Amino acid sequence: MKIHLVDATYELFRAYFAMPAMSAPDGRPVGAVRGLMQTLLFLLKGDDVTHVACAFDHVVESFRNDLFDGYKTGEGVPEDLFSQFELAERAARSLGIVVWPMVEFEADDAIATAVERWSGEADVEQIVICSPDKDLMQMVSGDEVVSLDRRRDITIDEPGVWEKFGVGPKSIPDYLALVGDAADGIPGIPRWGAKSTAIVLARYGRMEDIPVDPSEWDVKVRGANSMAASLEERRSDAGLYKRLAILRTDVPLKESLQDLEWRGAEELDYKTLCAELGFNRLANSPQRWR
Repeated sequence: MKIHLVDATYELFRAYFAMPAMSAPDGRPVGAVRGLMQTLLFLLKGDDVTHVACAFDHVVESFRNDLFDGYKTGEGVPEDLFSQFELAERAARSLGIVVWPMVEFEADDAIATAVERWSGEADVEQIVICSPDKDLMQMVSGDEVVSLDRRRDITIDEPGVWEKFGVGPKSIPDYLALVGDAADGIPGIPRWGAKSTAIVLARYGRMEDIPVDPSEWDVKVRGANSMAASLEERRSDAGLYKRLAILRTDVPLKESLQDLEWRGAEELDYKTLCAELGFNRLANSPQRWR
């Protein structure tokens, strides 16, 4: 079997910016929810899609905001998108999909926990992480755990991570800590650009294993002296940024692997939701009902 783990917050944001605005009969904005439902319906039509879960950021903030004031917040999220968060979770549930709404943790942490829990199961052929998020690349392993960018139909396995970032999956937290990740509010370390960081981490793997003295580096990068000095000066910051970038694998998910099996949409809930939101054209779209 394959397990498909959907970063539903990413899908919701993508739908919001890609779909035209739409209002329900009662005036609520629902365009992003409609887009999310459409993309999930399309996913469920796949012959190899048997076990599915959607992870949501129920709120934008998480435990990481307690660690670093600069970490991403809900500031700047359009109000008409934020108002659709809970409705999006309801929509996914009505499709009969397991939903993980994250409050203390983030959606990526739920996905990472699921990968850690089920990637070694004998019956699991492959886990497909439905998200192009850089953070989630650290969970890719061989071709047993892959990242799928559904919009561009690009699957990235472990060699693909090396090709894209110049480092392996286990080095992604170090890479993001050094280079920075604007999407998450991680500023990175000055002088550590993407290309030079990849060269150094490809050799040493972890930032902790990079020699303090650049004369001991056995890879050649331009500006090695200034890179080494910058890292040494900001080593505690780099350690914090890495901690922010490491995905947690201890999220208390209550479901078993059997619970993730998709058995069809919840007919009454789904059709009630479609009628409430004015999604009449989607009312009979699910290919299977419970």
